[in-house]
Amino acid sequence: MSLGQKLHPHLPFLRRYARALTGSQTHGDAYVRATLEAIVAAPEEFPSDVDPRLGLYRTFHAIWSSSHLEDEPFAGGDGREAIAQARLARLTPLPRQALLLTALEGFTVDDVAYLIGMEPSDVEALVEEALTEIEAQTRAKVLIIEDEPIIAMDIETIVRDLGHEVTAIAVTREDAVREAMAERPGLVLADIQLADDSSGIDAVKDILSEISVPVIFITAFPERLLTGERPEPTFLITKPFQRSTVKAAISQALFFDQATAPA
Repeated sequence: MSLGQKLHPHLPFLRRYARALTGSQTHGDAYVRATLEAIVAAPEEFPSDVDPRLGLYRTFHAIWSSSHLEDEPFAGGDGREAIAQARLARLTPLPRQALLLTALEGFTVDDVAYLIGMEPSDVEALVEEALTEIEAQTRAKVLIIEDEPIIAMDIETIVRDLGHEVTAIAVTREDAVREAMAERPGLVLADIQLADDSSGIDAVKDILSEISVPVIFITAFPERLLTGERPEPTFLITKPFQRSTVKAAISQALFFDQATAPA
């Protein structure tokens, strides 16, 4: 099998990575094109002692690190993609590389160390730096709608551990709406069945009629929201929940929220 045949299956994914790294399809494709031109011009210099995909990305990084397109602003996009690009643009180049190579491309830490010429421990530190920066970008005020005190306290701890502020813990529909209007939250975590037999679903509807805010439902009755008869929530966690699941949902909801997007 020729080198071109070996590399061909990996090119769409290299284009995806290049676009995420540069924030521009035009610039990303230009880097990929330059990478392929370099390989065609000197195939004997292509790394032959590693997997072809590793060699391809290694060559790409040699091209990318030697150019100056990194100074160009990230291109605009629509919706969730634009928000993600804005967040990534705030990261300095090395942490952005490390995060994308591990989280998007699925390379191991050892692979990334090879690709960017660093020690594995340094790669781990870069990924942690990137995640910390993204968390700082997505700090938000959170309204908790939950009538069970122990569960409410557990959720509050999770929220605060992530660095967010809890504006209030509401136990009824009326409380929830009042608290949301008093101090508008950047995220709502809501149960369905509330203290006075009122509905968390109705509370959220009332809140969303006044403000735009991402909502995560945490409930023992998911079937009440998964009927297929109306728009269903993007984030739905079933009780009893894992703390890691709640943390992941919070981070995901805020990552793509326009209100916390970098200016």
